[in-house]
Amino acid sequence: MSDDTALVYVVDDDASVRTAIGRLLRSVGLEARMFDSATEFLAFARPERPSCVVLDVRMPRLSGLDLQQALGASGAMLPIIFVSGHADVPMSVRAMKAGAVDFLPKPFHDQDLLDAVQRAIATDRERRLRDAELAAIRGIYETLTPREREVLAHVVSGALNKQIAGALGTSEKTIKVHRARIMDKMGVESLAELVRLAGRLGVQGPNPD
Repeated sequence: MSDDTALVYVVDDDASVRTAIGRLLRSVGLEARMFDSATEFLAFARPERPSCVVLDVRMPRLSGLDLQQALGASGAMLPIIFVSGHADVPMSVRAMKAGAVDFLPKPFHDQDLLDAVQRAIATDRERRLRDAELAAIRGIYETLTPREREVLAHVVSGALNKQIAGALGTSEKTIKVHRARIMDKMGVESLAELVRLAGRLGVQGPNPD
């Protein structure tokens, strides 16, 4: 099975609900994994695939909101769709503020859940793509020499070659060579592209003396 195949996690202590949601997801060709508690889900080694979580709010021991908090603290960026038959406004507001994709009251319409799942999976795919692109850019940045990184920091600040040369105690011609090498390694053809990539990496101008 391709690593790009979406996987939906269903976490609910009600077996009948898990079964119904699982059947619904599989009816439209989605793969689903069932968990009867937040603890069981946290112990599961999740594969690197586009995913989302359909999560009950009220469960014994560790609630859905507790699980959302635990995932956030661990750095897991899984989109969450909450479902609950006992939700109140403060609870739903808390869940949405913490990044939930949707909050559906039980009983919910099948299509509403399927639409929410598709949005959540699309969100996770986009995040994974951004993360992969950033990792590739960071890998290229790591190939720059220490001096090239210094030059890049000055370029990002808007300094001219002559100014960079003065700040680094070298010649303008040398700075031009460094800039050309940086552009080549980073795979860009314009200053605007270079600045954009540097911004994604968090590269900032040199600290003033």
